[in-house]
Amino acid sequence: MLPLTGCHTSASSSKQITVAGSTTCLPIAESAAEGYQDETGVSVLVSGLGSSAGIEAVANGTADIASSSRQVNADEQKLGLTEIVIAHDGIAVIVNTDNPVQNLSTDQLRDIYAGKITNWSQVGGDDLTIQLVNRDEASGTREAFKSIVMDGASFDRRAAVLSGTGQVRDVVSRSAGAIGYISLGFVESKFAQTAVRAISVNHVEPSEKTIASGGYPISRDLYFYVKGTPNPEAQAYIDYVISDKMDSIVRDAGFIPVTDDESSGE
Repeated sequence: MLPLTGCHTSASSSKQITVAGSTTCLPIAESAAEGYQDETGVSVLVSGLGSSAGIEAVANGTADIASSSRQVNADEQKLGLTEIVIAHDGIAVIVNTDNPVQNLSTDQLRDIYAGKITNWSQVGGDDLTIQLVNRDEASGTREAFKSIVMDGASFDRRAAVLSGTGQVRDVVSRSAGAIGYISLGFVESKFAQTAVRAISVNHVEPSEKTIASGGYPISRDLYFYVKGTPNPEAQAYIDYVISDKMDSIVRDAGFIPVTDDESSGE
């Protein structure tokens, strides 16, 4: 079942907005949908299909807004989409809470995910096989991690490939040798029964301060994309998402709000 907010199913219906895309962006899009509906009475339908699926949905007209945890690629740049930054985010590298490793360099991360480092003892940990947990190719988080960390190296094909942030978190929490990467906002989950731990990268802990300053190396923006000029209802919802009234909700979800200058394009 897809996570949905709203009660209508047609993207073209009057007084209804359809948002499709990134699972990372779901906490922002869904919370904004609830607040916006309460204020305006306009129904907002939100689904988490992955960044690529959301961009495709907006391009072919089956959604009003795509939420994405990556920028459009070279092919998607030809689709006539408009980009809106809705928040800033850091990608946290997570391990099992029993894992003693506290820090990895980006070079070590690259070698781990390329299959060159296969045991935690090679990076100061226990003599335990590393269990790689990766995201599927539709994931914007995977695309960002690949761009920032892998630097042209290929992912190890032996990795477990999962479709959702929650799945990655769950597997790492239950497997002593596992490593994964998820948005910082999902490291501490109120809904998960087990815990994971985010490690430092290049001796920098992932936090709002280090992400905002640029000190944490695996950082990115979160986006909305629309086709051309959005309809008035969609534009009003976008304005609501990047307004000051959403700042506390964005922070509670583990992300960093955009500033007034950014949202105004200055």
